[in-house]
Amino acid sequence: MAPIIQIENIHKHFGSVEALRGVSLNVEKGEVVVIIGPSGSGKSTLLRCINRLEEFDSGKIIVDGIPLESAANINAVRTEVGMVFQSFNLFPHLTVLDNIMLAQQIVRKRSKAEAEQIGRQLLSKVGIHEKAEAFPAQLSGGQQQRVAIARALAMNPKIMLFDEPTSALDPEMIQEVLDVMMDLAKEGMTMVVVSHEMGFARAAAHRAILMDGGQIIEEAPPDELFSHPKEERTKLFLSKIL
Repeated sequence: MAPIIQIENIHKHFGSVEALRGVSLNVEKGEVVVIIGPSGSGKSTLLRCINRLEEFDSGKIIVDGIPLESAANINAVRTEVGMVFQSFNLFPHLTVLDNIMLAQQIVRKRSKAEAEQIGRQLLSKVGIHEKAEAFPAQLSGGQQQRVAIARALAMNPKIMLFDEPTSALDPEMIQEVLDVMMDLAKEGMTMVVVSHEMGFARAAAHRAILMDGGQIIEEAPPDELFSHPKEERTKLFLSKIL
């Protein structure tokens, strides 16, 4: 079987800055890949290219057999790829349940009753079923991020992308979000996660990847990368965060 995500020689410029410099990466179905690296290394840009939230200048990305070329293909891929951002991006004027129901009804064409049933099931899954009628402003950051994860899962994605999902959270709220992500990993969800949470990477990831300067510097199983890095750049980065 072909990898569910195929990234081939991606280049991306922001003006004179080359954010991605020929990045190639395959992700297998059911694999959890954690990307680490310093700020400005291209991690989030690469993630956003996977569902074409960011245009790339050259190279090729194929997601679940669909090349990211035409608008129709991009839309097809986006319906199969859930994305959770650093900021929660919830609609403040909608209840938690309505936030989860909205895209189901518009994009998946589900009835209100079906969307509500799925929404309530997913709120139970992420541990906040009692918050269904609350508004985002009434929730903690960790609770809001769990709503954002539930909203993405409601679309039945084949792949979940996480862009530093815990970096805006207070330390005591981080674990509740990581626990939800751990459960998804155990269930076999294909996940690409940009994060500095090394404990999560060790526990959940099949592969850890260090990026710097718009390139992949080193990749290996997490224990191997963190305990026995081969590249000097990896050793230097890890010495500062571990």
